[in-house]
Order: sequence, then structure tokens, then C-alpha cells
Amino acid sequence: MRRLLFLLAPALLLSEDLKSLLEFAKQNNDLLVSSKFTQEAKAKDVDSKKSAYFPTIDIGGFYQSLDEKTPMLAGDMSSGFAKASLDIYDGGKKSSLLDQAKNEYKASEFDTNEMKKALSLDIVQNFYALQSLNASLVAKEDAGKSLDEQLSRIKKYFEAKLATKDDVDRLQAAYDTNVYEIESLKLQILSNLKLLELKVGKKIAVLDNSSFKEVLQSEMVQSDAISSLMAKESAVLSSADSISSVYYPQIKIEESYNVYGYNRTDLAHPEGVENQNKVLLSANMRIFDYGAMSDAKQSVMLSAKALNAQMVFKTKEQKMQYELASSRIETSKMKIKSAQSALTSAKSAYTTINEKYKAGVVDYVIYLNALTSQTTAQAMYKTSLCELESAYASYYYYSGKNLEEFIK
Repeated sequence: MRRLLFLLAPALLLSEDLKSLLEFAKQNNDLLVSSKFTQEAKAKDVDSKKSAYFPTIDIGGFYQSLDEKTPMLAGDMSSGFAKASLDIYDGGKKSSLLDQAKNEYKASEFDTNEMKKALSLDIVQNFYALQSLNASLVAKEDAGKSLDEQLSRIKKYFEAKLATKDDVDRLQAAYDTNVYEIESLKLQILSNLKLLELKVGKKIAVLDNSSFKEVLQSEMVQSDAISSLMAKESAVLSSADSISSVYYPQIKIEESYNVYGYNRTDLAHPEGVENQNKVLLSANMRIFDYGAMSDAKQSVMLSAKALNAQMVFKTKEQKMQYELASSRIETSKMKIKSAQSALTSAKSAYTTINEKYKAGVVDYVIYLNALTSQTTAQAMYKTSLCELESAYASYYYYSGKNLEEFIK
């Protein structure tokens, strides 16, 4: 017993349950990491739009050398300056751009959350597909052992001239076909495992058993994908408002202080002022642009309508998928009952026919049919169990919930 536990310990330590895979993927999936960076970028954009409300301060300078010298100007002239500017009124452009940035940030949050949920559903489906394939592989391997045993037995009978070559060939064909199917299943398992590792973001050794709670509810929460579209629509409408601001007065005040230096001066090329403070109040308003900004706003408004149409479709799709997932759960439960009954009957029939085949009462055709029925029933039963878990995952996903909350 101690030796058995010692041998199983590494596998138990390396086994991965579904909840741990989902939690790890949320922190390490490359696409999610990318989405989080996009979200951070949108947050910085909001900060930059807020900063636009404050005055700007610039410093600079220049050096100018003239040859030939221009009359009444010094040959060499240098200057340093500091300038402060403030928009007194911009027709609401800054507030519209800030609202646009805030809504784009909200959309990025919803996009990240939706990506997490969609990734979780994808991982769950991949997880149970692997469980189903593994069950099929176990059933095929068990069948392979039985076929190998019977093939060895029939070969001995053939050597003793108690069986025909045809009997051996048919069992050999069944055995080789089973080996072929086993190798095909191994490749499918490897492909699915590698895909799961890519989504999770790490190597996976052994998959542990996991299942969902049955918490069926009538309420369906709006998905993050729809919330994202709503935020994007609001961002586009704010963008339209910022375009309209061009037709309102733009009032700006600037104050600058300059210090000047001169060289190569004479009576014809005198020095200018040594320092100068300048205050500038400017106002402008566009009165005609041949409809350029109006057309630009119409273009943006059409984009908002496109997003609204997507929202309508996504809302209908979520409701449809939610109802289908609920029906899929009930169908899966009925399939489990049927598969369980079929497995019980197939096992009983195989046990009886196997004994009769060994006694020579039935032929290899009946034996192979019984073995195939048992193998198929074993795989079908496990597959139906996995389908139920996937159905639960779909139900919780389309109800707008986090899958991890419902894993036992």
C-alpha cells in the first residue's frame, strides 16, 4: 500500500483540476495579458484628456544670424522665452473627448472581462473533450487486452488444427483496427492537450476530475460583450459631439515673457528691447467649411448605428444560446440515463458471450459484436457525462456569470 501511494504521489501532485486551470489562465494567457495592457493604455488616455483642462507652459529660444544684415535689425539676435496658455472656451471639445476616453476605457474593461469568460468556456470545453477522449482511449485499450487474449488463444487452436485460418485473420484484423483507433485517439488527445496548454499558459501533466454545481436560475445578466458595445457606442457619440465643437467659438489666452540678446549692432542695425511680456487673447469660430465637419459627424453617427445593430444581434444571440444551453442540460441528463442503461446491458452481454466464446458455443462474429458494443457503451457513457458538464458551463456563460463560481 505504501509503495502504491509512493508511485502515485508524483501524479497526484502534478494533477490539474479545472478551477486551478481557469485561475492560472486568467493571469497568464497571452491574449488576456495583451487585453490588460490595452485597458491600461485606455486608462492613461483618460488621464491625458483630464490634463488638457490645465494650463500648458512652454519654454524655448532661438538664435538668428543675418549676412547681409537687414536694415534696422541687429546682425545677431538670440532670445529665450516662457509661455503659458489656457483654453477659456472650446465649444465643449475637451469634455466630449474626455467622455469618449472614459467610455473607451469602460469598453476595454468589458472586453477584458468578456475575454476572460470566453476563454474560461473554451478551456472548459477543451477540458471535457480531453476527458471524453481519454475515456474512449481507456475503453479501446481494455478492448485491446481482450482481443489480444483471444487472438493468442485462437492462434493456439489454429496450431492444434482446432480453428481455421479465417478465424485467426478476422480476430487479427479486429485487433489491428483497434490498435489503429488507439493511435488515432492518442494523437487527438495530444493535439487537444497542446491546445489546452496554449490557452492556459503552462504545461499540463494530468487532468483531475472536476464538475459543476447544478444552480439553474431564471435570471440572465447582460453579457460583457453587449456592455462593451454599449460603451463603444457612447464613445462614438461623444466623438460626434467633439466634432460639432468646431462650430462654436474657440477662446484662448496666452502670456509669454521673452528675453533678447544682440551682437553686431550699429546705428543702422540697433539693438531691440531686452525683455518683453506679451498677453494674447484670441477667439475664432468656423463659419464655413463646405460641410466637411458635418459630413464627418454623420459618418461617426452611422458608426454608432452600426454598433447599436450589433448590440441588438448580440442580445438576441445571448438569449437564444441561454435557452439552448438550458435544453442541452436536460437532453444530456436523458442521454446519461440511456447510456448508463446501455453500458449495464453491454457489460452483462459481453460477460456471458465471452464465456460462451471461450467454450466454443458462439462464433467470433458474436464475440466481436459484444466486445464492440461494450467498448462503444463505455465511451458513450463517459462522453454523455462530459457533455452535461459542458452544457452547464455554456449555461452559466450565457447567463453572464463567472464559471469558476459554479465549479465544485
